[in-house]
Formats: sequence, C-alpha cells, structure tokens
Amino acid sequence: MARTPKTPSKKPAPAKTGWSKRTLTAQAMGGIDEETRGVVRPIHVATTFIRDPDNAYSSGFIYGRPDNETVRETEAIIAMWEDAKAAMLFSSGMAAATSIFLALNPGDHVIAPKVMYWSLRNWLKNDAVRLGLNVEFVDGTDTAAVKAAVRKGQTKLIWAETPSNPMWSVADLSALADIAHKAGARLAVDSTCATPVFSQPLTLGADIVMHAATKSMNGHSDVVAGALATAKDDEFWQRIAANRKNLGAILGPFEAFLLMRGLRTLDLRVRAASANAMELAKRFSEHPSVAEVLYPGLPSHPQYQLAKKQMKGGFGHMLSVRVKGGEASAVATAAAVELWKRATSLGGVESLIEHRASIEGEGTPCPPDLLRLSAGIEDVDDLYADLDQALRRATGRSNRKK
Repeated sequence: MARTPKTPSKKPAPAKTGWSKRTLTAQAMGGIDEETRGVVRPIHVATTFIRDPDNAYSSGFIYGRPDNETVRETEAIIAMWEDAKAAMLFSSGMAAATSIFLALNPGDHVIAPKVMYWSLRNWLKNDAVRLGLNVEFVDGTDTAAVKAAVRKGQTKLIWAETPSNPMWSVADLSALADIAHKAGARLAVDSTCATPVFSQPLTLGADIVMHAATKSMNGHSDVVAGALATAKDDEFWQRIAANRKNLGAILGPFEAFLLMRGLRTLDLRVRAASANAMELAKRFSEHPSVAEVLYPGLPSHPQYQLAKKQMKGGFGHMLSVRVKGGEASAVATAAAVELWKRATSLGGVESLIEHRASIEGEGTPCPPDLLRLSAGIEDVDDLYADLDQALRRATGRSNRKK
C-alpha cells in the first residue's frame, strides 16, 4: 500500500537573520547546488521517484504532476513576499484564478467586480455559470454595493482586483475582507498589477491572493505562469491543491526555473518601472492630446488616498491614457509609436501599448478612446518622446513640445 509522502521542510535558513525580502529573493533564499557548489540551483525535471523498501516515499515526492522541487523552491519565494502560509504555482494565471472558483460548490454565490481582467470575467459569465456558480458583478470600489450584494448563507467568495485592469480603480481590501468574513465567505484578490512589492493583500485580511506570474513576477515576457498564496493551509486550500493535481495544472520545472530567475530582480524591476509610470502619468496629464490619465498615484485619482494607504512604496507600473479625438485617434496613436511595443500583456522590462477595447470586444467596460500602457524600465525621456510624437501625429497637434 502506498504511503502519503512527507512534505520536506522548506525553512530558508537566512530568514532568521532578519534580511529583507529583496535580499533573500536576489539569492533565491540562499539556495545553492550542494553537489557542485554552484550559486544557482539545478532544474529538477524527474517525473517519477524511487520508493523506499517499505513502499513509502521518504523524499516527499511521488510523481511530477502534483509536485516538483523546482516549483516548490519558487513557491517559497512567493509565499515569503506575500507573508503567506503557503503558495502554489500553476500553468497560467487563468489556471490559478479558476482553480479557486472550481473549489467552490455548485449553487455557491460569488461576487466579482464589473471591471476586472477580461478573460476571467468572460469565464465567470459563461463557464462558471454553466458549472453551477451564481456569479454577480458589482462595482468593486463601492463597499456598500458589495455589502448589499451579499446573500446570507449563500455568498462564499468575494473576488477583488486592485488596481483593476484597465481602469486602475482601487478596492478597499480591508473593508471587503470584513464584509466577506462576516458573511462566512472568503476574499480572494487578483494583485497582479500591484505586485507583492507594493501590496500584500493577506496582511489586509484577504484569504487568498492571485498573480498572473506571467507578468511582473517573471518580468521578461517569456514564461506563462500563475500563482496563488494563502493565509491558511485549510481544507479549502487543499481542495485547490487537489484541483491542480487532478487537472494537471502545475507549472513545468523549466518554466518554474525561469520564473525564479525573474523573481530575483523583482524588486528592482518593479520599482524602476513604477517610477517610470509615475513620471509618465504626471507628464501626460498635462499633454494637449490627452483627455485623461488613469493612474492611482495621481492625486486626481478618485481613490488616491486609499491607494496611498494600501500600496506601500509605489503605485505600480500600469496606467491608461484617454486620447482626445476618440477611438480613431487612440488607434492611430498606437500605430504611430516606434519604441513602445504594440502587444498584449504587461509587466515586462519592455514598455507595451494596447488599444484595449478592440481586444476585449463587445460588452467591454473599457472606453474606446483608452490606451493601456505597461511601463517598462527604459529611459523615461525616451518613452515620453515616442508616445508624445505618436499622440501629436494622431491628433494633429503641433510638434512643439510643452
């Protein structure tokens, strides 16, 4: 008879010294290859493992589908950043997010924000409903509306995304956590764009935090991955783990290795990109071709004070601009850039621009004049100059710089 494997201890020895998360991450928690003494740990690609003579698995590993050492090492870094009890990696952000909803029961009521990541919103509107979940969309920034939407004994999950893509509104996580817990529900937060550098939702009362690790966590636009981190290793978390195992949604070891490489520079990259985003937001808020800049770091943002309280040290690398002249001018602006890359996704070291409404299609809450910007780590003057000339060309404004 097979025996349940023991989970190897993942206590990073350097943590007791009080070193910072940035320091520990830069050195991948201090791990080395013990056999060669290399400063980079090897990729563990084995899919099956030797049993002990008594039929147990003292190594803690049985098979590659539910577990992998390289994945565990990367999960430990994410758990540290989120002040979490545990973390899990998935084959994509969508795999991570949907695994939470798949751990619910048919008939459970879910509250989700009207403005959120479009692919997950579509999944909730279609597949989740087909699977028996009752999904209700409300304004995630309106705590009174969220509270009013709670159904006694039925609401089991409140989903939040902050800042929300692509309008960058900010939800009050502490208030939402209080609403959820009083209703006997959980709060799960998509914190992809805030990144764990600036926000740790679990410390604000959330139960689970989700990241599309494809984005800022990896930071190099070459890995598709998702991550969850939890405040409690409870029965619900184990349901999610079972779903990952049974659906084969674990991240591959090579991708986990690349994600580990990206995480080593997380703090540096995110802070540099966010500084660029802040500077661009300030400059374009005074640009003659821009009707509005959406960025939580601007004092003009409706949730600026909340963002300042909830996001420590920065406001993220994502912003949007609404172009004067409407949709045609916005599309023409994206077509005229030379340095910015016209591409979907976000969080890479390169700066990306996208006319989001045309991607999301019919039913999108995204205004047609909006361009979503993911600031990278290039020289901010170059980024400004390129988008400035594109805006002026598209809107027929003078090339004279302000």
